[in-house]
Amino acid sequence: MAEDKLRNWIGGAWVEPRTGAYLERRNPADTRELIARVPASGPEDVHAALAAATAAYPAWRLTPAPRRAEILFRAAQLLIERKEDYAAAMTREMGKVLEETRGDVQEAIDMLYFMAGEGRRLYGQTTPSELANKVCMTARVPLGVAGLVTPWNFPMAIPSWKLAPCLLCGNTAVLKPAEDTPLSALHFVQALTDAGLPPGVVNVVLGRGAEAGAALVRDERVRIVSFTGSTNVGREVGQIAAAGLKHCNLEMGGKNAIIVLDDADLDLALDGCLWGAFGTTGQRCTAASRIILQRGIAAKFETMLAERARALRIGNGLEPGVQVGPVVNATQLERIAGYVAIGRQEGARLVLGGERLQSGGLAQGWFFAPTIFAGVTPQMRIAQEEIFGPVVSLLECDGLEDAIRIANGVAYGLSSSLYTAQVNAAFRALRDLDSGIVYINAPTIGAEVHLPFGGVRSTGNGHRESGLATLDVYSEWKTMYVDFSGRLQRAQIDTGE
Repeated sequence: MAEDKLRNWIGGAWVEPRTGAYLERRNPADTRELIARVPASGPEDVHAALAAATAAYPAWRLTPAPRRAEILFRAAQLLIERKEDYAAAMTREMGKVLEETRGDVQEAIDMLYFMAGEGRRLYGQTTPSELANKVCMTARVPLGVAGLVTPWNFPMAIPSWKLAPCLLCGNTAVLKPAEDTPLSALHFVQALTDAGLPPGVVNVVLGRGAEAGAALVRDERVRIVSFTGSTNVGREVGQIAAAGLKHCNLEMGGKNAIIVLDDADLDLALDGCLWGAFGTTGQRCTAASRIILQRGIAAKFETMLAERARALRIGNGLEPGVQVGPVVNATQLERIAGYVAIGRQEGARLVLGGERLQSGGLAQGWFFAPTIFAGVTPQMRIAQEEIFGPVVSLLECDGLEDAIRIANGVAYGLSSSLYTAQVNAAFRALRDLDSGIVYINAPTIGAEVHLPFGGVRSTGNGHRESGLATLDVYSEWKTMYVDFSGRLQRAQIDTGE
């Protein structure tokens, strides 16, 4: 596969888009570099991919789970061998620094290994019957074809979150990755293919969400929908899936907060706030876009944070020592600049940044300065709405109770964090912060693959990625009874009373 012109992966073959149309994907750190021409696929391409997935399902469903798991295990080993090449390619196509793209590939490796281990542990239950000479048991069974829609910020890790459990449970899939980051998704599927995945079990259709993604979600052959992206699009996806009675997993936005109390280790909290706010250039659903400071340390912490953020090295993520890369595209750059303007209009005080960076070697890329607003009140839009960039708002609180009220006072509920030395405060926060993930003395980012990942309220619809919880998205429970009494037994009626 030549990287300058990509194809769809359908039925075990590279296929030109039936639309004949392509999109250009350029390096966000230097837009003079063309990374790839990406298919702008339409409904016909989706239909072909779904036909391949449907045809492959009967044989894959009957493949024993341990055999399915062995393919995942071999794919993980291949990713280890290819990690450096795949990480460098990811930095070129989406911008985050090489250290982070290595972590992205590693997360996919970890997920494959974790799910491979579950291949011999897809446990059901056996339980006593209320009737004599009767056995009761349960088992997980697959559903059919899954439609998976993934974002650009974790272009290999998130496809692995969806594909690994999907395949382990015996489903086939059509993956529609973000048009900004097709190459990393194709690299992941290439590893699965080289590990022995049969043709048609996983298919990849490249293109825009409005054409390819919408056609995938709406098709009646799709029995599972898993979507990661914005809340507005996720609501629409959820409504479509509900109308079709499909299993549906939605992972959407976040407006995550780090709380720093006055007894906290401020140096530790500072490290966490820098990483949480500006890691991945703030382009994480778990990014810390709000820092809630107890009033006694607010001014000091603001000065410390601004000093450290000002010293961050910004540039091409392939260059040694670079800590913050570009944002992913021009649209995202404009969105961030728009929110900075909103923050100023609302009366927040701009402490640092607030502008596109175009000096020196940054002129050809989509770089935005790490930005800090202070004097932010909870109801300001910059404290309520997801920006998805290197912009953080500093708010002040009177104490833990006030901080928790502010942290919970948004539509989202993905990740929260508290820095404190008080064990009682830590456990109150674990109980009262209304989010799917809570950290103590760590930032809002850093999830591990063996634990459930997801949020509440406008962040998700109750299902979880990762961990064993995700198996409920990709399988259904079948309850089975075997009566060897040789006569009719009527449960709840023939009780012997």
